[in-house]
Amino acid sequence: MRRRTVSGGGLEEVLDSLAAAAPTQREAAPTPPPAREPDRSGLRTEFDFELPRGYVDDEGQVHRSGSMRLATARDELRPQIDLRVKENPAYLSVVLLSQVITRLGTVTDVHAGVVERMYATDVAFLQDFYRRINSEGHTHAAVTCPLCQGSFEVDLSGERLGES
Repeated sequence: MRRRTVSGGGLEEVLDSLAAAAPTQREAAPTPPPAREPDRSGLRTEFDFELPRGYVDDEGQVHRSGSMRLATARDELRPQIDLRVKENPAYLSVVLLSQVITRLGTVTDVHAGVVERMYATDVAFLQDFYRRINSEGHTHAAVTCPLCQGSFEVDLSGERLGES
């Protein structure tokens, strides 16, 4: 295994050079399947969700439903070189969420500024949702009823009974 020394440039340049070199090292890089459709193995790469409160845009419209894609290694590496994250490590989740949220209501350009303006409840929900789909591979959570102490499973994606 060859070691690669990084000097002068940032992680972004290294990732770009590796991506450019990868197809030449292998014969042909396979084309990934579309995000919304499962590939032949049945892998889901995008998950729908519904925010507890909702994002309020500049016109006052509330956006509650959205979708998040699975994170790639690049998604998790890129925030490490972001100056905002270097100055404030707590900003990492804002940058990371802005990269993996593909849609929020009618908003398709979800950037760090959008995530910054979300309510803390919604950001906490999205952080947990991110962890569930990227670590556990599903959107289900085990919960206990505070009244009867009964245990059951809920789907955090926001789907309601009777909906498909």
